[in-house]
Amino acid sequence: MQSRWVVKQDGDVQVVKHLMEVLSVDAHLANLLAQREVQSFEEAKAFFRPEISQLHDPFLMKDMDKAVERVLRALKGNEKILIYGDYDVDGTTSVALVYSYLKKYFKKRIEFYIPDRYSEGYGISYKGIDHAAEHGYSLVIALDCGIKAVEKIAYATTKNVDFIICDHHRPGDELPAAVAVLDTKRPDCNYPFNELSGCGVGFKLISALAIVQNEPFEQVFQYIDLVAISIAADIVPITGENRILAHFGLKAINAKPRAGIEAILTYSQIKRRETPDEEKGLVLTRELTISDLVFLIGPRINAAGRIESACNSVRLLIADKMEHAVKLADAVNNLNTERRSLDEHITEEALAMIEADADHKEAKSTVIYNKNWHKGVIGIVASRLTETYYRPTIVLTHANNLITGSARSVKNFDVYDAIDQCAGLLEHFGGHKYAAGLSLKPENLDAFRKKFNDFVSATIGDEMLVPEIEIDERLDFDMITEKFYRILKQFAPFGPGNMAPVFRSDFVVDTGNSRVVGKNHLKLELMQQTSRSREFSGIAFQKGYMFEQIKNGNPFSICYHIEENEWMGKSNLQLNIKDIKFG
Repeated sequence: MQSRWVVKQDGDVQVVKHLMEVLSVDAHLANLLAQREVQSFEEAKAFFRPEISQLHDPFLMKDMDKAVERVLRALKGNEKILIYGDYDVDGTTSVALVYSYLKKYFKKRIEFYIPDRYSEGYGISYKGIDHAAEHGYSLVIALDCGIKAVEKIAYATTKNVDFIICDHHRPGDELPAAVAVLDTKRPDCNYPFNELSGCGVGFKLISALAIVQNEPFEQVFQYIDLVAISIAADIVPITGENRILAHFGLKAINAKPRAGIEAILTYSQIKRRETPDEEKGLVLTRELTISDLVFLIGPRINAAGRIESACNSVRLLIADKMEHAVKLADAVNNLNTERRSLDEHITEEALAMIEADADHKEAKSTVIYNKNWHKGVIGIVASRLTETYYRPTIVLTHANNLITGSARSVKNFDVYDAIDQCAGLLEHFGGHKYAAGLSLKPENLDAFRKKFNDFVSATIGDEMLVPEIEIDERLDFDMITEKFYRILKQFAPFGPGNMAPVFRSDFVVDTGNSRVVGKNHLKLELMQQTSRSREFSGIAFQKGYMFEQIKNGNPFSICYHIEENEWMGKSNLQLNIKDIKFG
C-alpha cells in the first residue's frame, strides 16, 4: 500500500536560531527540538535531563485527598482491602504496583483480583463485587477500569463495599458514586497532565500516601519500572510526566530488572544468562528501549490474561524470588506462544473473509464477526487488519450470550467517538481515540454495523485512508555524523508525542552492492548524488520487490530512522528505511 509522505512544519525560525546558539547544536537538531515545543535552554535541559522533581503534586488530582483518607481509615480500622485491575498490561502492572506498596501495611488483610476475560468481561464485574462482599473486603481499589461502572458501583454500595476508582479512560455523562474517582480526564479535574496510564494513576495514589505518611520517595520510586512498562504497552503519549516516568523506569529496568522482568528477558536475545547466581543475574547485550517493552515484555505479560488468567501475570510481576519468577515466566511464555498461533490463524481467516466480500473494497471501515474466534486475541487481529487495509476496524466474536469486540483506528480518526454514536445499540463500551472495546446483543449486530459504517463514511477524509509517514526533516548524508547521532539518541525515550525522528533524503542511488536478503528484505548500500563523500548501509524490510528499480542506477528518495548496528563487535550507523519513492 502506497504511503503519503508529509513533512512536518518547521519550528519557529527565531526559536531555532536561539536554540542553535544556547545549545551549540546544528539547525537540524535545533529544529527537531522546536518541533517538540522546546524553546529555551531551560526547556531543553528538562527535555534531555528529566528529573523526578518535575513530577506534579499528586494532590492536584481531583479526589486524591478523599482516596488517601479512605485508605488510611481502612488501615487504622483493620479493614480488608482488595486491589482490582484489568487483565491487560496496564491493569496488571497497576495491580502489582499498588498491591506491592500496600502489602507492607495491610499484610494478610490485602489481596488482588483480576476479572476473567471470558466469564466477567472488561472492568468491574458483579462477580468481583460479590467476591469482595463475601470475603469481607470493605474497600476495593479499582485500577485501569471503573470510570463508567455507574450501576456496578451502586450495587457495591448495597453490599457495603466502598470503591476507589483509579482510571484513565474517558468518563461517560455520569461518574460512578465511588468514595473517590481518580481520573484526569474527568471534566472537573484540573491536574496539569491528563495522559497518565492506569498504572500512572496508581503511582500518583501511592505517591500521595507516601507524602502523608512522611515516607522517603524511594519507597515509591522502586515501582517506577512498572509504570514505564504500562506507558509503553498502553501506547500513551510519552510527553510531560509520562516522559519522566518512562525515562526513570527504563533506567531502573536496565540497571537491575525485577525478578519477573529478568525472567521474561531470558526468552529474548537482549539478555543472556551468564550464571545462575541471583546476585549477578543477567547481562545486557544492549540497552532496553520503549520498543522492547512494547514488543518483548508487554505481549508476554498480556498473554496470561488473553489465554488463561491474568493473575499469573501479577504474580510474575510481584515475585521476589528468581526461582519462582522463572517458573511463572516459563508458563507465561508458553501462553504467549499459544496466543501467537491463535492470532495468526484468526488473522488468516479474517483476511479471507474480507477478500471474499466484494463490498469491502469500497468500504471505509471494517466490521467483521465470527462467533468461534478466541476473545483473547481479537484486539491483536483488529490491529493486523488495520495495518493491512488501513481503515477503522472492529473485530467481533461471541461470549457470554453477547457479541463482544475490539476496535482499532487509523491516524487522526477517533474510533471511540464513532462507537459512541452507536451507544444506544450497545451494552457497554469504553476506551481511547485509537483503541476501544464494546459489547452488544446479537440482535443488534446488523444495525450496529450499518450505523458504525455510515458514521465512518460520513466523517473520515479520504486522505485518512492512506497511511501517512510524517517526516521531521530533510537531511543530506553529509549531516549524518557520530556527533549528530549521539545527540539524537538523547531525544529518547521515543513513543507517541515524541516519535523517533524520520528523515528524508533525495537523489539517493545504489552503489552497486545492494541485495535482497531473507524472504523479501533489502540490504542497501547507498550514496547521495549531492553528497558523494558519504555512503551508508540501510535495511528496508518487506521492500525486496523494489530491487529491480533500485539496481538500475536511477535516483530515488528514502525516508528513514537513523540507528546503530552492531556486527562482529563493531558498531556503525545504518538507515532503517521506512519507505522508498521513485521519480
